[in-house]
Amino acid sequence: MKIFSASQIYEADNSTIKNQGITSVELMERAANQVFNWMHLRLQDTTVKIHLFCGIGNNGGDGLAVARLLKQHGYNIGVYVVNYSDKRSQDFLINLDRLKDIKVWPDFISDASDLPRITPDDILVDAIFGIGLNRPPASWVVVLLQHMNRSRAFILAIDVPSGLFLDKVPKDGKGIVCANHTLTFQVPKLVFFLPQTGIYSNGWELLDIGLDQEYLSKTETDYELTGKNEVLQWYRPREKFSHKGTYGHALLVGGSFGKIGAVLLASRACLYSGSGLVTAYVPKCGYLPVQTGLPEAMVITDEGEEQIFHIFFDIDPSVIGIGVGMGTENGTVKAFGEFLKNNKRPLVIDADALNILSKNKGMLKDLPAKAVLTPHPKELERLIGIWKDDFDKLEKAKSFSKKFNCVLVIKGANTVVLYNDKGYVNTTGNPGMATGGSGDVLTGIITGLIAQGYDSLQAAIFGVYLHGRAGDIAVEKTGYQALTATGIIDSLGGAFLDLFQVAEGPQVQRSDNDS
Repeated sequence: MKIFSASQIYEADNSTIKNQGITSVELMERAANQVFNWMHLRLQDTTVKIHLFCGIGNNGGDGLAVARLLKQHGYNIGVYVVNYSDKRSQDFLINLDRLKDIKVWPDFISDASDLPRITPDDILVDAIFGIGLNRPPASWVVVLLQHMNRSRAFILAIDVPSGLFLDKVPKDGKGIVCANHTLTFQVPKLVFFLPQTGIYSNGWELLDIGLDQEYLSKTETDYELTGKNEVLQWYRPREKFSHKGTYGHALLVGGSFGKIGAVLLASRACLYSGSGLVTAYVPKCGYLPVQTGLPEAMVITDEGEEQIFHIFFDIDPSVIGIGVGMGTENGTVKAFGEFLKNNKRPLVIDADALNILSKNKGMLKDLPAKAVLTPHPKELERLIGIWKDDFDKLEKAKSFSKKFNCVLVIKGANTVVLYNDKGYVNTTGNPGMATGGSGDVLTGIITGLIAQGYDSLQAAIFGVYLHGRAGDIAVEKTGYQALTATGIIDSLGGAFLDLFQVAEGPQVQRSDNDS
């Protein structure tokens, strides 16, 4: 699903008006009807007070139209026009007159001296700014927004919480509505998924207002939202006459004294993601733990007892995942540098290997094409430098990806996969996955998918989705606090079965003689 910019959304509106032969106010009525229908389906008590705060632009026009529909269906409403400018949109004025035609007279708020009383049992509808905001609200409007937030009433935002920009992070978080839920029109907005802006809405939902499908399908966007439908097109069913060699040989390089568990987790996740063969390359101290903890994997040991000092192997892996638990001792740094110079195979780079790269940036030139790097926020900062805000972070990450021709997996609540100028925002996962070893599991999954022949970018997007989906399945049994990295691995089968139900149907083999 594409994520459109503000300018593209306005173009979609104009294209819809032109191609469908409707007016802008008719399009606004569609949007208002969708919001009303959503509310009407869920509201059980018409006596609950609904406060609608409306700006003087098109978002405010949406709010006034919703207010009219609520009043016509017997709801108890209070309507307030937040009079922050002398300029009013034409569609706002039309809906203001329509509201007055049914004898509803909004209160105009022009300062913070007389704000309406709100109780925790009330409902607030935020229709003040929408996506058109391009500068901070006036100080008195900030006071109003804080009054709304402090009310403890349920806040429903229309399109986006007021105070948010679509293309930058506001400097002052006090001037932003903290919505319990956001009803956004037609397409998701990037601000819902970034750490600094996503916190202003606990949940969001798309409302289809019938925007021009030709424009939406043909327009290229910088970001896409990836879920089950998007990754399903890449899924490769297993062939009847295949064998373990068909699905590649993955090599996981890492581990050090006290951190062999990281390689165990990555190797196990690699197997569970479908790699035909998995070999772990570890220091000598890791031989027994890996051999006994994961009998399905093969083990190669380095000459170092507790650290990796010389990465040498006599196998021909399809892909190499490197860095988990590896440490950053001088000998390990040297071994990693030599390995990069001589390696031409696909790479997945994580953890200590990323830390080595950040301290030895000259090594970046030796990365193979489309190497997959999987940094958490601090590791990313060491690689690309300090950023001003989440939007600046994404731009710096894109520049890094283009410069070194690599795929960046920026881990977070909504992990973003970047390659060159394109970003893919993941929709799966939950807070329980913020636990030790979860990143090692992701490295193993992506490595396992590349081993099976998936392109590096596809493997990163698909792997992030499967990782999060497995976490979502696991957390239903454990709750957030008790979810572990091992639990995520154990639920990978369920994540695949979730795809199988659509892609292949029930996983039952039948012979030609079965009736």
